[in-house]
Amino acid sequence: MTHLNATCAPSHRHPARPVPYMHSLLSILALWRSRRALATLSAEQLADVGLNARQAHCEAARAPWDVPAHWRN
Repeated sequence: MTHLNATCAPSHRHPARPVPYMHSLLSILALWRSRRALATLSAEQLADVGLNARQAHCEAARAPWDVPAHWRN
């Protein structure tokens, strides 16, 4: 006779859902990394993306929670 342990039985629970604020946290982290990378670009690289050194510096100096307006809607 086969005896099944209750811990081996298949689970019928729903998969874990992400924590509601996790997406926002990951977005802010990505923004912070992008701003750090922006600060390391050369003048030629900045020109390729249409920015000058002053604009890049201002953007890189923004706080991680200072997000674009369309993120807040």
